[in-house]
Amino acid sequence: MRRTAIIGLDGMPFGLIKNLAGNGTMTHTNRLIKEGTFRQMASSIPEISSVAWSSIITGVNPGKHGIFGFTDLALGTYRLTFPNFKSLKAPPFWERKEGERSVILNVPSTFPARPMNGVQVAGFVALDLERATYPPSLVPWLEGIGYRVDVDSQTAHQSLDLFLRNLDRTLQARIATYRYLWDKEKWDIFMLVFTGTDRLAHFLWDAYEDEEHRYHTAFLNHLHQIDQVIGEIAQRVADEDVLILLSDHGFEALKSDVYVNFFLREQGFLKVERDPPRRLQDMAQETLAFALDPGRIYVNLQGKYPQGSVLPQDLESVLEDLADALNALEINGEKVVRRLYRKEELYEGPWFDRAPDLVVLANEGFNLRGSLQARQLYGKGAFTGKHSQADAFLIVRGTHGLEATPDHPCVSNIVSIMDRLRQRRQ
Repeated sequence: MRRTAIIGLDGMPFGLIKNLAGNGTMTHTNRLIKEGTFRQMASSIPEISSVAWSSIITGVNPGKHGIFGFTDLALGTYRLTFPNFKSLKAPPFWERKEGERSVILNVPSTFPARPMNGVQVAGFVALDLERATYPPSLVPWLEGIGYRVDVDSQTAHQSLDLFLRNLDRTLQARIATYRYLWDKEKWDIFMLVFTGTDRLAHFLWDAYEDEEHRYHTAFLNHLHQIDQVIGEIAQRVADEDVLILLSDHGFEALKSDVYVNFFLREQGFLKVERDPPRRLQDMAQETLAFALDPGRIYVNLQGKYPQGSVLPQDLESVLEDLADALNALEINGEKVVRRLYRKEELYEGPWFDRAPDLVVLANEGFNLRGSLQARQLYGKGAFTGKHSQADAFLIVRGTHGLEATPDHPCVSNIVSIMDRLRQRRQ
């Protein structure tokens, strides 16, 4: 029986992997590019891991799978919730094909793990290893090797050397787990996601771009180590098997964080009862619109929210006013907004009403934030890189590339997402 191996590189841009494959850093990946199909993909909108990976593993848009961001609003309230695997309203591919056994390792937003035909170790955000793992009997082994669900990103705020050591330890435990499960389990689908690539790019994108940077070699070395694993897996899958490499979004240099709720306050769309506000419940009833990360804007509609002030017949004019204000937003002479999407342009399905009314896609270098506590329109913290939407990547090596087993849920999910997003760009 033909098997499928999937390797995810969280946040790996098409341009970066093409560059490193060509300059000798990722030689095994370069071989796969030459042997298979290599394409640029657009990410989800917004371009964040929880939305993108949920779309990849289900093959449907957020209106059908129900994940619109790392945070959401409890129905009929301003209370923030944190969606997890229980919130996913469409089944992932490993639950859809009877008789196939899967190993699913470190896929984001799949916590808590649930019973399945195979093995799962959930990725971030996972609150504890016990609930991240199925079957539970695997937990002692994972604890014994010092398995980490995620890199401790807080170390980067203390010391980049400490962060890189933590990044490497996390990677080595991930590799050890893949090798153990690959050999121990009988499987039809094996999916492994590396998320340290995203953490590395957030804190050290400048190290990639600057060859004189102190950590330039460390940046390349991390990706070289992953490339060695890619080469190892490529050797271990049979010629008739399908091997897929992909990312959920891309990356680019960060110019500035932009605080959308601060902007909405400046423009009179958002008003607060206390200053600074600590939570959305501190908004005044006169509020017309508010934002959640990253650039998701919700109109404060009467009947939908406890203090909704916008009448349904006024929704269109509020959306038009928001669009005018956002399209005019500039920082240091540069326009912040690339494009605004109405929710009907992006989403369809039974969870459509939970979608944001507007989603803002930023121009290059601008990172949209939803913090209510911001005391300024823009600024910059420890990150040097940010997510980008238009340059995820896909590599497929199989008997017929993307045509291999077209009815297989792994391949069909990815192809359907890629085709739909390509059409949206045109």
